[in-house]
Amino acid sequence: MSSTVTVHPTKGVRGIGLITVIAGIVMIVLGVGVWVVVSQTLSAEEITVSDDANMFAGQHVAGPFTAYAQAEVIDKHATEMADGKTYAQLDQEDPVRDSVMDASFLRASLFTSVVAFGVCALVIGLGIVFILLGSALRKLAGGPQVVIDAPSLTSEGGLSHATHRADPVEPDRSAPTTPAPPPERPSTRTAPEAPSTGTSTPPSTPPSTSPSASPSTPPENPPAAPPAGGSGSPSA
Repeated sequence: MSSTVTVHPTKGVRGIGLITVIAGIVMIVLGVGVWVVVSQTLSAEEITVSDDANMFAGQHVAGPFTAYAQAEVIDKHATEMADGKTYAQLDQEDPVRDSVMDASFLRASLFTSVVAFGVCALVIGLGIVFILLGSALRKLAGGPQVVIDAPSLTSEGGLSHATHRADPVEPDRSAPTTPAPPPERPSTRTAPEAPSTGTSTPPSTPPSTSPSASPSTPPENPPAAPPAGGSGSPSA
């Protein structure tokens, strides 16, 4: 035996999916907006990457890569100016100390813009993921109800096999099918012997038990012949 179980779509999933989609859209909008604001603010400083930079030399600083390249150049110039010393290692009376401090501030500001660009990219990526998840939840919740044949318990305590619903298979009518002959059963009867084609002998008749013998039949024990030259008769 098997029992039929009807699975209905979970209530409230479509609403959660809609909220997830809206949250993803908001995250994308905010991420793009902050990216644009940081880029415009950085571009308004009119900073150009130095010619001795390892990458993006001579380009206008307006994005994360150009800002990182300019920060590395500033650190390189400050180190050469202070003979390899940091701002904390310089003497307070050293006139180079102020220039090294300004270089540290500029480098920190550029790295802050790089971090801001990275956060914006992360938020935009999460927004895309949220939209995909919300769309998937709405599709799953909006499907029809599903009927499943589940196994039920038998009288012995085991599980019965569930019946599977399958479409009937149509027979192949392209070639006619010949029914197979029935199997032969061995016969227990013996066939009668055929009569021989030669001369048949008539059945022998049993000897007659009649007390009277035929006169033409000779006696079984004929009398013995008298000896030659004898005159006497045989003894009875």
